[in-house]
Amino acid sequence: MKIEIFSDVVCPWCYLGQARFRQAVAAFPGEVEIVWRPFQLDPSTPVPSPGPADVWLEEKFGGSEQVANAHSRLRALTGAEDLPYEPEKALRVNSFDAHRVSWYAGEQGVQDAVVARLFRAHHAEGRDVSDPATLAKIGEEAGLPGVAELLASDRGRAEVGEQIGRAQSLGISGVPFFLFEGKWGVSGAQPTEVFTSALEEVAENLA
Repeated sequence: MKIEIFSDVVCPWCYLGQARFRQAVAAFPGEVEIVWRPFQLDPSTPVPSPGPADVWLEEKFGGSEQVANAHSRLRALTGAEDLPYEPEKALRVNSFDAHRVSWYAGEQGVQDAVVARLFRAHHAEGRDVSDPATLAKIGEEAGLPGVAELLASDRGRAEVGEQIGRAQSLGISGVPFFLFEGKWGVSGAQPTEVFTSALEEVAENLA
């Protein structure tokens, strides 16, 4: 079974959703192929990072209290999944190059590990996942050499842009979005049991 996950590394709900989905997959008896697809929540974000994400979030959502409440809610949810989460450390970043690294990792057969490392770097460690040197280091940590050379070239730009366009053509307006066999979709960071049911239902349809 092939599942494409449209997500953005800077999206906390994607961070939560991928953890819940992994639990469902781990308990699923069938074979599952996961392919990560790019989506950008804010493609207008300048490069390099303009600073802490909280500054931008407070402007967007109307103040520090609203942002603090959102952080508290997500900290409780991520804590229930044993996910490290330090949103106050997060930087506002343009995620396009991180998606290029994810694409390259897919070419090298280590995409899942690299995406998991990118999520943790952004949401728990406050690292700048738009910075080429930082991305190269993260790649090395996840078993992916050659990231510096990738980012010094144009490799992956067209492919990432094409997949972002595909998400738009599919009508995907929010992430995470889980596309099963190109036909069935599950939107959002659903509880693990919802993903389990989706896996079972799709498996029945494919039988």
